[in-house]
Amino acid sequence: MTGLDYQRRVAAELLKVGKDKVWFDPNHIDEIRNAVTRESIRILIHKGYIAKKQEKGVSRARANYIAEQKKKGRRSGPGSRMGKKTARMPKKEAWMKRIRAVRKLLREFRDKGVIDRSQYRRLYSQASAGRIRSKAYLKLIIQKMKSKKE
Repeated sequence: MTGLDYQRRVAAELLKVGKDKVWFDPNHIDEIRNAVTRESIRILIHKGYIAKKQEKGVSRARANYIAEQKKKGRRSGPGSRMGKKTARMPKKEAWMKRIRAVRKLLREFRDKGVIDRSQYRRLYSQASAGRIRSKAYLKLIIQKMKSKKE
């Protein structure tokens, strides 16, 4: 479309877009070519003979579909998981799982006679304070206690 450079440049300024985003109605090219003032181009924009092209954007359709599936509980298999098991659960939940296991083991040791009541109480409070981080660590501490006694 030769001879429309001026019109395209002025229309781009008025529409506040780049020259490539200006659209001319092919049925009214002669009218657009005759528009030589900013005011006449403004009138053509108002009539709809000159318009700005729609911006191309990134479609959210795929993201929306995935979000919908996740809401249903899909797409959460082992291949989608990152980090440890405890990283995917709230901290409180992880703490509860850990402390309950340690306390249960402590009770078993007390009832079997592996540790006495005073040791049980001391180890229980240490577990509550976060010093005993797992069942394996508890067993290690009890082993050390036994070896010190001997």
